[in-house]
Amino acid sequence: MHAPAYPKVGSRQVFAIAGPAMIANLTTPLIGVVSTTAIGRLDDAALLGGVAMASVIFDCLFWLFGFLRMSTLAFTAQALGAGEARELTAILVRGFIVAGLIGAALIALQLPLTTALFDLMGGSEGVTRAAKTYFMIRIWSSPLAFANYVILGWLVGQARANPALLLQIVINLINMVATILLVLVYDTGIAGAAVAALLSETVGFILGVIVCRRYAEGGFAVPYATLFDRAKLMRMLAVNSDIMIRTAALIAVFLFFTAKGARAGDVTLAANSVLNNFLLVSAFFLDGLANAAQQLCGRTFGARDAKGFADSTRLVLLWGLGFALVVSALFALFGPAIIDFMTASEGVRRAARDFLLFIVLAPLPGVFAFGFDGIYVGATWAREMRNLMLASLAIFLGVWWSLQSYGNTGLWWALIAFYIARGGLQGARYPALFRATFSPPSPRLRGEGRGEGESPQGR
Repeated sequence: MHAPAYPKVGSRQVFAIAGPAMIANLTTPLIGVVSTTAIGRLDDAALLGGVAMASVIFDCLFWLFGFLRMSTLAFTAQALGAGEARELTAILVRGFIVAGLIGAALIALQLPLTTALFDLMGGSEGVTRAAKTYFMIRIWSSPLAFANYVILGWLVGQARANPALLLQIVINLINMVATILLVLVYDTGIAGAAVAALLSETVGFILGVIVCRRYAEGGFAVPYATLFDRAKLMRMLAVNSDIMIRTAALIAVFLFFTAKGARAGDVTLAANSVLNNFLLVSAFFLDGLANAAQQLCGRTFGARDAKGFADSTRLVLLWGLGFALVVSALFALFGPAIIDFMTASEGVRRAARDFLLFIVLAPLPGVFAFGFDGIYVGATWAREMRNLMLASLAIFLGVWWSLQSYGNTGLWWALIAFYIARGGLQGARYPALFRATFSPPSPRLRGEGRGEGESPQGR
């Protein structure tokens, strides 16, 4: 089948995807705020610590399986660009199968996971007991949460960003409303907060299936041979494995950063925590553009449209740079006032202001780190993405080791170096990957059976 014709890639296409993704990202932190506030009003420090500890564990655990959204988005966009209508539904159903298997495995392993994870966290007896209560309930939401990753990736992969936005907002709002009702009105304690998360993922999945059914050509019925096509399954496994390793390396950086900040003392830990909120704000905007890169680069990759792919890359990076400059300027101008608003402790305020420079600098290298992540995911250059992320992790650790005598300052420079390495290494590798992907195969390669227009990653 010939790939369908699409309009020239422009800023309108970028923001049709990036805009809804940015809005959805802004609603996500409200869940943590509402949960913390609701549990906090119970006036039990152990419960508050428990929900905080369990939330960190789930953030990392679910983040590790974020490849379900990213790979689904990339494969969907590529199939769309290639005009493979039947494959679109197969990608969705395969994603559901993988999400269900991973979620079922986590549920089956919940007891050893609980023991290992909470022993590692090292909380007090009361905090650990509360966190385990939350964990043992919310773990049942994992198949649904992972299926929702697949649904969001599938919708955004087809540039249906508005339905994806509405689904994510519905999930978040149900979580918040259910938490308030169960915890504060019905007095179910920390178990109520976990049930709220389970309920929101369940409703989100049901609504998501209804929405997807509307867009799935011929419904969810997929021929067995198409669904379990060996080449497609092996490619999905390879891409997902590489993205998972890449994500594990990324999580390792932020866990290491948090752990070293904690060892530097309560004031330093609190100051880093305040400043981390600045990083999250800039990440919301840059991640929205990364979503646009995943869809546009994936679609043009599938259509074998080299110019469209290059235009998508250029636009995402340019708009990202524009956002980063604005965000950096706002942080420089209003950062001290925002810090004063977020904490009443003079010691924490002084410490946070001392490191505000790093927050002003971070969005600029972050443009290329987030932007190229989206580009590489869209093109499913997953193996290279994995290797370059591991190299960036090594650079982060090397910079920290060489600057550890400078304490928290050295730690922040290591994080900046990590951002620079992520974007810089992927940027340096990009031209060679672009040529290998879009250049016509040589006669020797054609003779070896590589078809015209086949991706190197598809072999």
